[in-house]
Amino acid sequence: MKRLWLRATSQEDGASRCQPSRTLRVRRSLADRLRGFTLIEMVVVIAIMGVLLAIALPLYTRNITRAKEAQLHQNLKVLNDVIQQYSLDKKKAPQGLQDLVDAGYLKFIPNDITGNSESWQTEPEDPQNAWNPDETGIAGVHSGSDETASDGSGAYSSWRK
Repeated sequence: MKRLWLRATSQEDGASRCQPSRTLRVRRSLADRLRGFTLIEMVVVIAIMGVLLAIALPLYTRNITRAKEAQLHQNLKVLNDVIQQYSLDKKKAPQGLQDLVDAGYLKFIPNDITGNSESWQTEPEDPQNAWNPDETGIAGVHSGSDETASDGSGAYSSWRK
């Protein structure tokens, strides 16, 4: 059973009224703090979080796509440079990407934008400009993905470096 301590106070008109004492107000404010959040407070917080998520999610996915595209540009440059270096050193073009790994030019074949190292498309060497016209190899690579780039520059397979 709670005890309520009341204190009489006088008003200007002479009438007295009872008012809760300071100890009761302290107890009540402590009880208010321990009871938790109201439903309205929770709905407002969830709505704000939803709005922030709706703003952040497209930015996040766009940045992930741009990072994958930057990695594709880098991989295309490295692979095509290594193919050229192999051709200059060995005086013949590699027959496949695995030749670059076997000869020590690469530690591994990097992933295409598809996430798979097997999806690279090789470009055959021109027989008229080949090191050895009887044994043509690969002159370069491009992506095997037909997806369109985020900047609208065409399919990833059309990118050359």
